[in-house]
Amino acid sequence: MKFSELGIHDDLLDAISYMGFKEATPIQEQAIPIILEGNDLIACAQTGTGKTAAFLLPILDLIADLPGGETSTLIIVPTRELCMQIDQQVQGIGYTMGINSIAIYGGGDGDNWGQQKTALTQGADIVVATPGKLISHLNLGYVKFDTIKFLILDEADRMLDIGFYEDIVKIISYLPKERQTLMFSATMASKIRSLAQQVLVNPKEINISIAKPAEGVLQAAYLTFNQQKNKLISHLISENPEYSSILIFCSTKRAVNELARELKRMKLPAEAISSDLEQAQREEVLQGFRSKRIRILVATDVMSRGIDIKDINLVINYDVPNDAEDYVHRVGRTARADATGVALTLVNEDDMYKFQQIEKLIEREVFKIPLPEKFGAGPAWKVTTFRGRPHKSGFHKPKKPSTVGNQSPRNSQNPSKGKPYWHKKPKGQ
Repeated sequence: MKFSELGIHDDLLDAISYMGFKEATPIQEQAIPIILEGNDLIACAQTGTGKTAAFLLPILDLIADLPGGETSTLIIVPTRELCMQIDQQVQGIGYTMGINSIAIYGGGDGDNWGQQKTALTQGADIVVATPGKLISHLNLGYVKFDTIKFLILDEADRMLDIGFYEDIVKIISYLPKERQTLMFSATMASKIRSLAQQVLVNPKEINISIAKPAEGVLQAAYLTFNQQKNKLISHLISENPEYSSILIFCSTKRAVNELARELKRMKLPAEAISSDLEQAQREEVLQGFRSKRIRILVATDVMSRGIDIKDINLVINYDVPNDAEDYVHRVGRTARADATGVALTLVNEDDMYKFQQIEKLIEREVFKIPLPEKFGAGPAWKVTTFRGRPHKSGFHKPKKPSTVGNQSPRNSQNPSKGKPYWHKKPKGQ
């Protein structure tokens, strides 16, 4: 469906057309009419499906005719990166309509705090905030949210995972009871439904493609011992110079910093990003990655949710995430907007059970690529048990691959080039 069929303001249509968007995604097609009708909404869709525009476009349409100088909309998000990103999107789309916004997040200096206080007291049309920083302003007593008409909780499941439940409830206590509330989440866990029952009124519900990687993601795994991982990553990156944007996920800040240092020692252009960096440093690294000045970004899961960076060719999971759904968010950083991408996971002998849980969640068996001969053998794939319980994924040890020449293109190595099946030139290059 075209955006022009959804009944939104002509100025908005001009703005998004200028940005190159014409066709609405499924979440946008379903959510925009519901929001324009004034309904509360709980929407569940995987990362990379266009959730931000699904609530921004109708909200901008609804507030276009409201009096200026009053804060009508509050958007609460889990991370400062997502906060800044949504603020930039509001400014980009709403500029021609005279709609302004302010981002409220931690990590800034005194000037930043002063700018936030001024906007909160004088009134910005839209406030985008992380819970902790907004609570700090609310506690000082000068924030008035009595004109709020729209509340959006974005990445709600992530906020609850981080531990923001009490902060969210406290923030909502400052808002008018008569308002329209929208909740967007990548998962529909029981804790999300519990929160929805508290803050939403007779909500409409949308459920789209829960916890499934996009079709354009080519997924594979290497079975490796820990001591093989760094050299394997160096090999994968060096052998594929056409991949200009590579994102590597580690589960801990320590692993992120150690891997980035090791890649630099190997003369590979890598940078690390985690909460250890100052805000200005994080913004500089993100901008460098967006502009392709930084080819390799090593990150914690803070980068797996809500950060919109286009044309990431390759995602590597240095380790298997503890939560199977985090795998979907990680690999969702590539193959966005109908593009294609590659997602590789390094699986050691201790992580096989967790990876089998991922296969159960995504309802497919991920192909296991043999290590290049020079690295020696990795651990053998096996169906494992956890604390004495049999594995219930329904997947079994895959058959030993046949000769290279007889394998299908998606499950083979290319004998002529010696590259695995996922090796293909990135779209547009």
